[in-house]
Amino acid sequence: MIQNGLFDLHIRFDRLDNKKGDPLSKLNQVIDWELFRSSLESVFEKERKSNAGAKGFDKVMLFKCLILQSLYNLSDDSLEFQILDRLSFTRFLNIGIGQKVPDATTIWRFREELVGAGVVDELFKQFDSFLRENGFQAKCGQIIDASIVSAPRQRNSRDENKRIKEGNIPDDWSESKKCQKDVDARWVKKNSRNYFGYKNHISVDAKHKLIRSYAVTDAAVHDSQVFEELLDNDNTSRDIWADSAYRSENARTILKKQGYREHLQRKGCRNRKLTEWEKQGNRTRSKTRARIEHVFGVQAQKAGTLLLRTIGIIRAKVKIGLRNLAYNLDRYRVLLAVSA
Repeated sequence: MIQNGLFDLHIRFDRLDNKKGDPLSKLNQVIDWELFRSSLESVFEKERKSNAGAKGFDKVMLFKCLILQSLYNLSDDSLEFQILDRLSFTRFLNIGIGQKVPDATTIWRFREELVGAGVVDELFKQFDSFLRENGFQAKCGQIIDASIVSAPRQRNSRDENKRIKEGNIPDDWSESKKCQKDVDARWVKKNSRNYFGYKNHISVDAKHKLIRSYAVTDAAVHDSQVFEELLDNDNTSRDIWADSAYRSENARTILKKQGYREHLQRKGCRNRKLTEWEKQGNRTRSKTRARIEHVFGVQAQKAGTLLLRTIGIIRAKVKIGLRNLAYNLDRYRVLLAVSA
């Protein structure tokens, strides 16, 4: 059996920092996680009947577990294994080698508490306020787009799907079956492919590529239906970019009334082709509009395509909200490194 030396762990961490540059260690250096403590602990303000029994895990540490899960797109069981297996994860969570590690059930229960409290949106806004107060004000206009988030496909009959769309649960479903059925997700067809799940609608500032607001809907909701909801009135510029799905007379009227300068992509049709002038306008606008694709690209590159492992839109909002918050936390780390 190999004996561990006194400084073996420090040597390994030094190699992670100096040779490879552990991004999680850098994230810990720039984020004050205590920023989220009051909101997190307010969810768990329950009087203990006695002081007997083991003390629960620190709520900020469990929150960081969910950030890890969002950054690397891990299931609860995979997250438990990776925390046990990876030194970079335990250091990020400030867990010693001999300390107890939260298991999959603990992580699931903690996230369920956040679901019930609806606190994730508050955490997202807290960090956005922190960004604005620390030199990362939303600038140079905003870009709006949406991405489909897939959910496990449901094997329902046509009659069952019809009832679900009408807002009714089939009468013959047992309680256990209802728990396994996602009646909030919807089908949508995009680029000749069918998707089942939800949509992550986001507004990104053109300067920093930080997500400033988001909304979660089922996949069948058209992008333009949440357009006004995403507008960030605190951006220093009144310019706004979006693709052709958002272009309508109603949207343009709303933007004009609120003092925005619209840069919405134009779309031709069979009876009316785009002119060369309109095509050139699209190319010019797309140079800025494409920056939002970088956000979706970074999320997919770091964590892979998000596949929800939860049931219902309430849990979907938590998972997607945490993923957007995790992106902003990591983007803040990158922006600080670039400015330095």
